[in-house]
Amino acid sequence: MSKQNKTAAAAVTEVVADKAAGKEDRHFVTALARGLSVLSCFSSGEKMLGNLDIAKRCKLPKSTVSRLTYTLTKLGYLVFVEETGKYRLGTSTLALGSAMLARLDVRDLARPLMQELADFSKAMVSLGSRDRLSMIYVGNARSSAALTLSLDVGSRIPIATTAMGRAYLAMIPEREREDIMERVRELDEVAWPAIRQGIERALKEYRESGCVTSFGEWQTDVNAIAVPLRPGGGLPPMAINCGGPAFTLSKDFLLNEVRPRLLELVRQLEASLGLRG
Repeated sequence: MSKQNKTAAAAVTEVVADKAAGKEDRHFVTALARGLSVLSCFSSGEKMLGNLDIAKRCKLPKSTVSRLTYTLTKLGYLVFVEETGKYRLGTSTLALGSAMLARLDVRDLARPLMQELADFSKAMVSLGSRDRLSMIYVGNARSSAALTLSLDVGSRIPIATTAMGRAYLAMIPEREREDIMERVRELDEVAWPAIRQGIERALKEYRESGCVTSFGEWQTDVNAIAVPLRPGGGLPPMAINCGGPAFTLSKDFLLNEVRPRLLELVRQLEASLGLRG
């Protein structure tokens, strides 16, 4: 399983955990939580999944998953592909995502600024928002360079080891950050000491320079920096990163050449959003 799909699977595990935590909440609709956990199984890297695949990821009985996928198919959220005996996302799901993205005016304002930075850095510049223990890309800009990251809009990356995720953690209130960190620790006790050290270093970086880093800590061959973004207008906190292969994006280049431009990008974007608000 690829690192991206592992991240998606971890997100599904979180959905199930949230569902279990909600058993004592009379307002919590377990059936709805299960249906949403099924849809969460479909990462951007996998177009089709069978009932058995979904059952394993959601930790649900196959019979329950069969009923859920049948219902979601009837409603247009899934499509059954007879040739493979598996499901893919339907147009109803895509419509939900498109409606959400259409409301993100920040993407339209950010796009030319992100593209300018991507062209300068010969890397990829991305805008992301949090979903549980992941950051989801909602906007991308790539340079014309042959070698950039292959992540697209809708891709998930881990919140604790990536620059984008750490930028988000650096911006939010301490209590919320501690809650997220505790859930990260529960997912991987062995890796937690190193993960915590990376987050604590990022908090110090943010206080000192307004920018955080992840050099080979998410993937050993990837370097990235990121800055948090407060879009306002009722939108959740976001972050913008610039990253790419380590052999083309050195630490010195990212910190000395890209960082001031990324900070200015976010400053301009927040000012524009404030004027529009």
